[in-house]
Amino acid sequence: MSHHLSGPDLRSPKDDARLDLTDVFVFAAAESGRTVLVMNVNPFAPTQGDAFHPDAVYRINVDTDGDNVADLAYSFVFSAPSEGRQTVTVHRAVGAGARNHVPDGQAVMSDAEVAFGAEPNIVESGGYRFSAGLRSDPFFADLDGIVDNFRWTGNDFGIDKNVFGIVLEVPDDELGGGPIGVWARVSLRQNGRLVSVDRGAHPSLTAYFNAEEAKEKYNEGEPADDWDTYLEPWSAVLAHTGGYSAEEAERTLRTVLPDVLRYDRSKPVAYPNGRKLTDDVTSARLAMVSGGKITDDHIGPHTDLLSEFPYLGRPHPVS
Repeated sequence: MSHHLSGPDLRSPKDDARLDLTDVFVFAAAESGRTVLVMNVNPFAPTQGDAFHPDAVYRINVDTDGDNVADLAYSFVFSAPSEGRQTVTVHRAVGAGARNHVPDGQAVMSDAEVAFGAEPNIVESGGYRFSAGLRSDPFFADLDGIVDNFRWTGNDFGIDKNVFGIVLEVPDDELGGGPIGVWARVSLRQNGRLVSVDRGAHPSLTAYFNAEEAKEKYNEGEPADDWDTYLEPWSAVLAHTGGYSAEEAERTLRTVLPDVLRYDRSKPVAYPNGRKLTDDVTSARLAMVSGGKITDDHIGPHTDLLSEFPYLGRPHPVS
């Protein structure tokens, strides 16, 4: 399942769903000349966490020069929830500030209201468009079939699930003129330190490739170190699951290592060139790990998505 439950033993990092990064998306906005950045967190929201974590820093990182190091970062810091309300401040950092996990840089939005109801709260300021709150989960997959040795059930795991969505739309000029790389991170303040507890960009990597004992280290890591750290163990996974040779595994892993989602805006967006809310990433990952033996889980994209900002669908009723 995409990046849901990315801690050890199919649990949320630190056993706290509020810290669980579920998906990252980057695609062209409905309005020309703008790009949408999305990070979703908190699977099974709001039953396993009814607000964003006030001691966490949620962050979207952008690499503009291809070195797998952040040149631009947007950090989202939430207030402590009170009487069903919560606010968020958005920080924009560049250069060295973008490489520091603390919420550095200019506050481009302050005390924006988080939406916990059916309707989003959309805030516009300084050329940015932003919304955070409870939304339907766009991720689609036959998870029951995947865990049952690929005996497909026709049941979509995500069809009735909600997440907490963080959606930021920015002018293209903000991101430079060339291809960009995007990944998200969730960090938590612990004992006076800010500790990275989850990170990712490409869907389903940690679920298929990381051993349980490696997941926490992976979540703490930096994309720039991914190739040297994970080429060998992940090649072994592909050899086992898909019969890959060493050369085939290396060639295949170059599409997902480092774990940075590349987006060339001069080309149509379709995973792995960016990622739309409707891209069938589950089938793509199944084809990768199986060596092309399994190409489809027969589940299609959700139909509740919006054609305009914030693009994520209205939240499902919570029983």
